[in-house]
Amino acid sequence: MKQLAPSILSADFNCLGRQLKQLEELNISHLHIDVMDGMFVPSISFGMPVIASLRKSSKMFFDVHLMVQEPIRYIQQFCDAGADGLTVHAEACEDLKATVEKIRELGAKAAVSICPSTPVDAIRSILPIVDMVLVMCVEPGFGGQKLIPHTLQKVDELAEWRQENGLSYTIEVDGGVNKENVQDIASHAVDIIVAGTAVFSGDIVDNVKDLQERIGMEGENAS
Repeated sequence: MKQLAPSILSADFNCLGRQLKQLEELNISHLHIDVMDGMFVPSISFGMPVIASLRKSSKMFFDVHLMVQEPIRYIQQFCDAGADGLTVHAEACEDLKATVEKIRELGAKAAVSICPSTPVDAIRSILPIVDMVLVMCVEPGFGGQKLIPHTLQKVDELAEWRQENGLSYTIEVDGGVNKENVQDIASHAVDIIVAGTAVFSGDIVDNVKDLQERIGMEGENAS
């Protein structure tokens, strides 16, 4: 069953607690949390204190996407703050294997992400020890961008490699997802679809129900 993971980068932080409650009532089980450091990407978002605060009132799986240079420096802190899964960028890690292994040692789900210009070949050696691969469909760092179509080819490539090698990682896509293209995205072998603006711009309940319907999720079985 495909999952919809709302990204709080597009949320209204003035009423974020209420918005997360709405998502949980819609059987959303995964929450995508983008952390940006102003180094790996130009933007700066939020860090451990925000995650720790949200953790107190939410039981959702916190899918924390670290757009951070050398994220190995902060893995312990993010796990302590309440991250369930940590996604690191292959392009941001001097020692990607050591970074992934540290995440796993701390009991969190370990994921690796690749930017639109990075080929799947760059991460093949790490695939046997990751729980998830995040394919970026836009350049990381800013919300509201247009999806780069050729990035979806990586989803199919990853799915084929997974099957051929008996691996079990899930495949996630992030960037440029909207109501017009989400059905096409879902037609690929993707397991988790991240959506920010498409969820939080306007009526959250209507948006989520519409997206769930378009990707083939039944609301009562969406978790």
